[in-house]
Amino acid sequence: MISEKARWIVAVVLRVAAVIAAAVAAALMVMSHQTVTVFGMEVQAKFRYTPSLVFFVAANAAVAACSLVVLLVPSSTSKFAARLLLMADVMLGMVLTGAVAAAGAISELGKNGNSHAGWMAICDQVPLFCDRVRSALIAGSVAIVLYDLMLMIDEEFIHATAQEL
Repeated sequence: MISEKARWIVAVVLRVAAVIAAAVAAALMVMSHQTVTVFGMEVQAKFRYTPSLVFFVAANAAVAACSLVVLLVPSSTSKFAARLLLMADVMLGMVLTGAVAAAGAISELGKNGNSHAGWMAICDQVPLFCDRVRSALIAGSVAIVLYDLMLMIDEEFIHATAQEL
């Protein structure tokens, strides 16, 4: 059994890392744009052109902001506050997972296209755009893993608090 102080330090480190990973994911996606000339026509690829990539940016920015607010608010050891934090972390983790899944699906479509629907792959024409999207997805996935670890720490804290009562 680890001490309460050690648990708090681990939780803070995980939360800071999750803030950084989510913020990096959002920033990388915002920087995902490329303009190329294909068959004499100028073609632009931007994250803003795809709603699921916009959702990815919004979700990661919201997760980073909410986690940052939690870090700045003084910690409370009340059971009610701990449960609220756990519920908030679960909801943020679910939103983050949905955003990474949606952006991942579009990324797969951009990489391989869909021959049944007649959609062509675009990553051969805009490789810089696709590389940044892929990097953002990796950072978003790291944020999900960090959130899962945070949830385990939060749940353990609540369990330990409930046993003390």
